[in-house]
Amino acid sequence: MKTNTLDFDAQALRERILDLAMRGKLVPQDPNDEPASVLLEKIKAEKEELVKEKKIKKTKSLPAITDDEKPFDIPDSWEWVRLGDVTDVVMGQAPKGSNVNDQGEGIEFHQGKTEFTETVIGKSSKYTTDSNKIVDSNFIIMAVRAPVGDVNLLDRKISIGRGLAGIAPYISNKIYIFYYLESIKNYFERRSTGSTFKAINGNTIKNAVVPLPPLSEQSRIAAKIAQLFALLRKVESSTQQYAELQTLLKSKVLDLAMRGKLVKQDPNDEPASVLLEKIKAEKAELVRKKKIKKSKPLPPITDEEKPFDIPDSWEWVRLGNITHFVGTGMVVPASKQYNTPKSNMVPYFKMNNIGNWDGKFNTNNLVYIIEDDKTDKYLLKPGQLLFNTRNSRELVGKTTVVPANLNQKIVSNNNILRIESFHNMKLDYLNYYLISSASRNHFLKLTTATTNVAAIYQKQLINCLVPLPPIAEQRRMVNKILDLYKLI
Repeated sequence: MKTNTLDFDAQALRERILDLAMRGKLVPQDPNDEPASVLLEKIKAEKEELVKEKKIKKTKSLPAITDDEKPFDIPDSWEWVRLGDVTDVVMGQAPKGSNVNDQGEGIEFHQGKTEFTETVIGKSSKYTTDSNKIVDSNFIIMAVRAPVGDVNLLDRKISIGRGLAGIAPYISNKIYIFYYLESIKNYFERRSTGSTFKAINGNTIKNAVVPLPPLSEQSRIAAKIAQLFALLRKVESSTQQYAELQTLLKSKVLDLAMRGKLVKQDPNDEPASVLLEKIKAEKAELVRKKKIKKSKPLPPITDEEKPFDIPDSWEWVRLGNITHFVGTGMVVPASKQYNTPKSNMVPYFKMNNIGNWDGKFNTNNLVYIIEDDKTDKYLLKPGQLLFNTRNSRELVGKTTVVPANLNQKIVSNNNILRIESFHNMKLDYLNYYLISSASRNHFLKLTTATTNVAAIYQKQLINCLVPLPPIAEQRRMVNKILDLYKLI
């Protein structure tokens, strides 16, 4: 799982730690350790005794391990073994449905990995009075039905169903075996079979090869892994806290900016009231030339609507009075969107190309559509503000500005509204306002949801309030926001 802020890939580090551990490179070997070959003889003797005492059944010998099966080299004091030779593998079995209850009668029952956690399996609400497959704290639990290979530890007795298997090491360190099984989850995934759902059987588990260190080294390895994993969790927690602080600081910057408290007002700036008159005149001229349609007058803004005070040189305006809504983009079914471009294709800009509340314009994961005589109508233009009108409730309202240096054809998606300005007013300030907490909270109230999809309609957006500074102050504010974001 990759954190967003520090580019810290904790999962990759965990996998690397496990890989080093299982190759004998995480802790040093001790020449005084009893070698794994002696441990194997002790395990063999213990198994024979348990068979004699009828505590386990005698099993068939597993095939010898070939050199081709050994995935890497191990220290001389280690041995390659099959999992079934050093552990007791118990496959789960489903009890009769009539014997399963949620009243706590019998023994706790787990059918699959639903209650799996990072380490010890959680509590199940199901119990069974027909429990012939019981495992206890000596066992590691493995998921054997899709998804396969996940493992958990046990701290109590439970009954397991067909979605689980229990693995109890003989003599060996259970935590070391647990970590090894974690490291080879892909091994079991590759060997899973089935059309309805993927699964593995007991033979697949028993035949897995294990690098077995001396018993003392197993304990040192398990302790070192636990220590490093605990450190990683602390770093992850700190990174998450740092990311939350970044988000809070950026939100505060925008909040101050939109109230006129981030940069000083300059009495020499042309006030926003004059800008509004120029926009009004420009719109009237464009209507006269039939370049845009005449729109209905928007209602005056009442004092009750204004969410906070703004400087005297600013004006509260409705979004529809200072911008032109070009329209949404082109409808293209998923079956006609392609990950790899061909000569007759153009990029297709979708919701996920708009940064998550950071105002960024992303082209890293574009898909492509076939260019035809209709696509030109929906091309993005430099300087346009893009507004995500439809998606999950948390993502409706994301915005970005098309870069001024855009030099390629990109077609807009049908859920993205394209907005243009009047009087050469750059829309970067408006972009920041629309992703600020004041605006986002307003959008949450406006969004209408059907099933899992939420939307904001253009008629709602037109009436949204915007605190409008003088153009010169807008530029100073955007530069200040960018500077502070870099610092944060």
